[in-house]
Amino acid sequence: MLSTKPSSYLAPLHLLQLLTKTQSLKLTQQTHARVCHLGLHQNPIILTNLINAYSRSKNPLQSQILFNSIELKDACLYNTLINGYVKNNLPHECFDIFNTMCQSVDSFPDEFTFSTLAKLSGEIGDLLAGKWVHGKCVKLGFVTDTVLANSLMSMYGKCDGMQDARKLFDEMPQRTVSSWNIMLSRYVNGENCFPDSQVWEFVKCMLTEGLKPNEFTLSNLLTRSGRFDHGRELHCYIIRNEMNLDVDSGVHLDCCLIDMYSRNNKLSLARLVFDQMRFKNVYVWTAMMSGYLHNGDPQETVHLFCKMRRMSRVEPNEVSLLTLLSASSLIAGLLGVEQIHGLSVKNGFVNHTSLCNSLIDMYSKNGLLTSARKVFDHDCRSKDAVSWGCMISGCGLHGKGQEAVGLYDKMLTSGIKPDAISVVGVLSACSKSGLVEKGLDAYNKAIKVSGFEPTVEICSCVVDLLGRSGQVNEALTFIKAMRLEPGPSVWGALVSASVVHTNYETRVLAYKSLIEIEPENPSNYVSLSNLYASSRKWDFVADVRRTMKERNLRKSPGCSWVTVNSKTHSFLVADKAHPAADKIYEILNELTLVMKRP
Repeated sequence: MLSTKPSSYLAPLHLLQLLTKTQSLKLTQQTHARVCHLGLHQNPIILTNLINAYSRSKNPLQSQILFNSIELKDACLYNTLINGYVKNNLPHECFDIFNTMCQSVDSFPDEFTFSTLAKLSGEIGDLLAGKWVHGKCVKLGFVTDTVLANSLMSMYGKCDGMQDARKLFDEMPQRTVSSWNIMLSRYVNGENCFPDSQVWEFVKCMLTEGLKPNEFTLSNLLTRSGRFDHGRELHCYIIRNEMNLDVDSGVHLDCCLIDMYSRNNKLSLARLVFDQMRFKNVYVWTAMMSGYLHNGDPQETVHLFCKMRRMSRVEPNEVSLLTLLSASSLIAGLLGVEQIHGLSVKNGFVNHTSLCNSLIDMYSKNGLLTSARKVFDHDCRSKDAVSWGCMISGCGLHGKGQEAVGLYDKMLTSGIKPDAISVVGVLSACSKSGLVEKGLDAYNKAIKVSGFEPTVEICSCVVDLLGRSGQVNEALTFIKAMRLEPGPSVWGALVSASVVHTNYETRVLAYKSLIEIEPENPSNYVSLSNLYASSRKWDFVADVRRTMKERNLRKSPGCSWVTVNSKTHSFLVADKAHPAADKIYEILNELTLVMKRP
């Protein structure tokens, strides 16, 4: 018998060690064969680890086959199989297994089962599934479990069910720091963020219950902290309680502090936190780099990146490369973009979607549409709505209207729902290329087929599309039919159209509407005054000028700038202050003569 051999006692322990460490399908299959050879094919502990090993090696089907071969299935085996399906992004199979579990006479769902399903519902954003799981918990009497209640609250927060989350929170017989942190994270990071006063009042209630904030509480508050004095108080609390001494939690908190000080334009304090850190990982370096970029110092961002690699031997991640890409494009333009593209290839990040999206956008804006298209077609293997939107906008920017429409239709065919960037991109492309019918068709598809809610920016694109083609009256009719309140961009598009097609009445109406929306913008008054003056309506000109004087409005002179060799030169109207002004005007006069030639 196997039990009489000394080695048989060691075999299960040896196999468990293999199963808990491996992600290799081949090794898992070899271990499975060894289990059957030793007659342990019904051992629940080994089978649990074996199912888990198949799931980790991305083979959930084999996990299911193995599970089906087990004679007596307990809750632990069911939970392992469900968790494996979760890890392999197969949500429907998880609920199917749960239903089978509920019908089984040998096993019964426990707190871990419901916690896993609640977490899954939150990750896929299925509020109905989450409520169904919650209902099952109440029916079976598990809702008093704190860990399970925390999972349900997290699910409600991710599915925009904050009222249900708060109700569950208030009904909890015992709340832990994690319970408060879950609610706080939704107050701070949710789509409908709560005002600062309510957030701080919530924290005070937590302290009243005798619970002490941990690093997660403080990181949430630092992320939200829009006031410097609040952030400074939190920093003092961290130091006083020595919460930044632990390597893992301390690094995370210091990253949040760097970010908080950078957002409040206290870059010297952010750098002080950075310099005092004993251990710096890539996230710390990236936070400091982002701080310099946010405060308009791309040169220091690049310098810090070089220091990170050469002195600290820290390899960049995707976020640090994205930060460096933005900084390099500001300093060196196209050359900087190409250099970071090469670095991303060298470091193996060239196929990452977010980096590809930024490269597509940067190449398009720097005039290299062919390079942008190469990144889109070859490097960007997992395209999201932003990828398509960047490429469509790039085509529009370069006057490739037909190509933009083709990409938009291809995106819809591939099953990706358009976002604001892609809709605005295709409408803008059609507007610049004179493709009115195709532009209106794209708009109707977005609204009626994809169920997209029109934004003010999208509506201004439609107005521009109609206006450029001479359909000024149709553009005005569209504005009047808008469900949204027309903003400055909408009326501005109508102004541009009425100027090109000399529609005086519409132009006056648009300027008056702009003045109503932006009563403190002097440009609108000046433009309306000039329009009246061109028609010799001097009484109206006087009225507009009088209104400007009463409101103490004065138009700032127009300004433009150009960057040459990393140095920005700005120019006002009729400006002669630049050291090379004489040479500039000499060349400008020569260009003017060339342009006037027949």
